Amino acid sequence: MDGKRADINGGEGLSADYERPVLMDNLYEKLKNFPFVMAGPCVIESRDICFKIAETCLKAAEEASFLYIFKASFDKANRTSVRSYRGVGIDEGMRLFEDIRTSFGIPVVTDIHESSQAEAAAQACDILQIPAFLCRQTDLLLAAGKTGRVVNIKKAQFLSAADMIYPLEKVRSTGNGRLLLTERGTMFGYNNLVVDFRNLVDMAGYGVPVVMDITHSTQRPGGLGGKSGGNPEYAPYMAAASAAVGVRGFFMETHPEPSQALSDGPNMVKLSDFKSVLEKITRHMV
Repeated sequence: MDGKRADINGGEGLSADYERPVLMDNLYEKLKNFPFVMAGPCVIESRDICFKIAETCLKAAEEASFLYIFKASFDKANRTSVRSYRGVGIDEGMRLFEDIRTSFGIPVVTDIHESSQAEAAAQACDILQIPAFLCRQTDLLLAAGKTGRVVNIKKAQFLSAADMIYPLEKVRSTGNGRLLLTERGTMFGYNNLVVDFRNLVDMAGYGVPVVMDITHSTQRPGGLGGKSGGNPEYAPYMAAASAAVGVRGFFMETHPEPSQALSDGPNMVKLSDFKSVLEKITRHMV
């Protein structure tokens, strides 16, 4: 990634004086000014898997000049089936996130599903993520905003980019302007999602960094009966296309063996392919 790159996030490539922003007050400035990637397993499965993923992704991200944020969920409250694995819970999850932050010196992002989880999650995580299905939940947005942490709001599968001004306004009403917006596709029924790349450009007009979720956008919700399917072979193309329209923030779920993952394996990027996806993004950045 050579030189400065103009983009809808307004940033440029990592410079020689770049430093990992974990626990820094200027994390949001880094997100506005450098390419970044949020990556990790869908849900915490074990400490060993999380540490392997964090170590591999950090090395690949820094080699590709991306700021890396570790991503995982401590509880997946929105699984398709009641029989599906949900996670390790908030207490064990926060202990693991704190271990990852201090061991690797990197920020952590996790999603919260209830307003009561916001304060606890903010103690161990640098970014709180609002799931797409919940992006209109006022109490959840206000609770996340009041923590002062960066808040990443995923655009609902049933909303347009124009509708996302209202979730932004809810968080901003708390005095917190440290916001990200993430695109993850639009649902028209029949177990499929479609990405309208105009949404990325339109959301950038709200003056916040825009993120492209390149794995959930290939998901086929409920497509495997009691669980979701996916087409992960499309993920690199989603990444390249979003980079070509100026996106500088990327979200992807990854796992050493997606076929064995306990959640969202069918749409994950295999960990061994993570580096090549970042290289593809770099080649298509404008």
